[in-house]
Amino acid sequence: MSAAPLRAPNAACPFELCDGSGFLVDEEANTSFDCRCRAQRIALAKARSLSAVIPRRYRDVSFDRPPVTDIDRNVVAVTRRFTEAIEEKLEAGRGLWFMGPVGTGKTTLAMLVSKAALQAGRSVAIYSLPRLLNEIRETHRAERSHVDLLDRLTAVDLLHIDDVGAERTNDWVLEELYSIVNARYEDQRSMVITTNILNREALCEQITERTASRLTEMCDELPLVGPDHRMDVSA
Repeated sequence: MSAAPLRAPNAACPFELCDGSGFLVDEEANTSFDCRCRAQRIALAKARSLSAVIPRRYRDVSFDRPPVTDIDRNVVAVTRRFTEAIEEKLEAGRGLWFMGPVGTGKTTLAMLVSKAALQAGRSVAIYSLPRLLNEIRETHRAERSHVDLLDRLTAVDLLHIDDVGAERTNDWVLEELYSIVNARYEDQRSMVITTNILNREALCEQITERTASRLTEMCDELPLVGPDHRMDVSA
């Protein structure tokens, strides 16, 4: 089953409070004020230029069949509980951080979280870190605003980044990654992260201690170990 489409800005209020405009009107006082849904509507509007598409390989993944049933059942259980409480988790700015060797199911589980958020009508941006950095580089070559892109990455309800630590480290990469993570940390916005690095010291060396520290506070860390399932399938 493919992910549900994002709600249009003028869609019905998910809380059944306003008329779909994002505002509540007090006719006696002749004033209006923000509805509970307005923040979601703003985030959805800002996310339109970001990548919010579940890749074809992951569109049919489910908790109830392979490859998910072949992944560490304890980690799967935590992920499933997170998706079942997706609205609460996003409101609290909580996220998940999947760590482990290649082929252990990190991206598959992360995609299930992103699918749950999309199906709940929340704004989601999905990137591998190398692709995200390429988009940021393009803002320096084109007329697109670097600040505007970072603002959109901050506003989205859920930012999903794969392969953190895979990009070759330099000062520019480290500063851009920190800017994104810190902005979401300060705004209490959820992130879903995957990385192949399990060793804490090696991780801090690759993405800096200050970035790793913020991600640790924002996300529940879920280590995945075991063989490369892709090689099992190939065999």
